[in-house]
Amino acid sequence: MILWMQWWAWMTLALLLATLEVIIPGYLFLGFAVGAGVMGLLMLFGLSASGLALTLVVFAVISLAAVLVMRRVFALPKGQVKTWDTDINDN
Repeated sequence: MILWMQWWAWMTLALLLATLEVIIPGYLFLGFAVGAGVMGLLMLFGLSASGLALTLVVFAVISLAAVLVMRRVFALPKGQVKTWDTDINDN
């Protein structure tokens, strides 16, 4: 069967993207990792898109939703600014 229709391929992609997020922090890959993980779960339970284009669109929509939710959940309260009192180079 085609690789992009396999649930384990999406889960592997999610694991690789989550690993990249640990190596390169900043919430760059976390939304994509969540999207790939959800796609893997959807395909594991039998819900799959009919073609590559539709599969990628569903993945993109799930990833975008994950990024928007994470920005809302992990954001600072409105009007609050993050400040530092010390510098890492201060002894």
